[in-house]
Amino acid sequence: MVNQSSPMGFLLLGFSEHPALERALFVVVFTSYLLTLVANTLIILLSVLDPRLHSPMYFFLSNLSFLDLCFTTTCVPQMLVNLWGPKKTISFLGCSVQLFIFLSLGTTECILLTVMAFDRYVAVCQPLHYATIIHPRLCWQLASVAWVIGLVESVVQTPSTLRLPFCPHRQVDDFVCEVPALIRLSCGDTSYNEIQMAVASVFILVVPLSLILVSYGAITRAVLRINSAKGRRKAFGTCSSHLAVVTLFYSSVIAVYLQPKTPYAQERGKFFALFYAVGTPSLNPLIYTLRNKEVTRAFRRLLGKEMGLTQS
Repeated sequence: MVNQSSPMGFLLLGFSEHPALERALFVVVFTSYLLTLVANTLIILLSVLDPRLHSPMYFFLSNLSFLDLCFTTTCVPQMLVNLWGPKKTISFLGCSVQLFIFLSLGTTECILLTVMAFDRYVAVCQPLHYATIIHPRLCWQLASVAWVIGLVESVVQTPSTLRLPFCPHRQVDDFVCEVPALIRLSCGDTSYNEIQMAVASVFILVVPLSLILVSYGAITRAVLRINSAKGRRKAFGTCSSHLAVVTLFYSSVIAVYLQPKTPYAQERGKFFALFYAVGTPSLNPLIYTLRNKEVTRAFRRLLGKEMGLTQS
């Protein structure tokens, strides 16, 4: 049974009508969270400590790893508490903070993935001018723009969402406090919020995704002009990891924010929201490291230094 003893907060229902499923999800979410913490922290350490990884690609990758760490830590601890026991409550302040950070970091990731696509475009299509175009100052500027846009988007959309007249039951039919779920909770007119969310979706989802697709269209044309099969494989290899991350991230985000208003779509959206919040941050470092020989070598060098220090 759902604990309804906190009328001023919210009830994050999740899959409360399926207790057995919630226990199974607890194990999955807890395991994924540990993997996210370890893998993303390792990527950040390697990018900072290994001089051979001091390049724009790994600078942006460490930004993505830091973002994923913050993103999951914002919602997963509360999610684990709700999945484990009957208490599903979250305070209004807790929900507000979660919504603000969730929106900000989600928007930042959309922009950051676009920046990373631009980096790959220059690396493949303008290799001789790469060091001149993607210089350290530009890297910091592009990363800063991504974080600032995320902050601005959250500052604009969070207050208008929290000012909605929420229904007395205050039951959020989701795992986290995010915009679509809170709009559904409102008992008043949500036309302005829905228009705001639609406009934000265009600028934060559609435009960045379009730029990414344009970048990869140019990359594909450039790669197909390479004569040697080995050269084509190497060029595609530098982009395949980022393309896989983009596919996972945008498919889950679009399913959450652009789904139709039907009960079936709403129930399915919970799984996509769960994957968006928990799955992608744990898979991102795996995708970038499994086929990346540079990261593997950097990890071995780091282990070698640690072993040497221990033996000495």
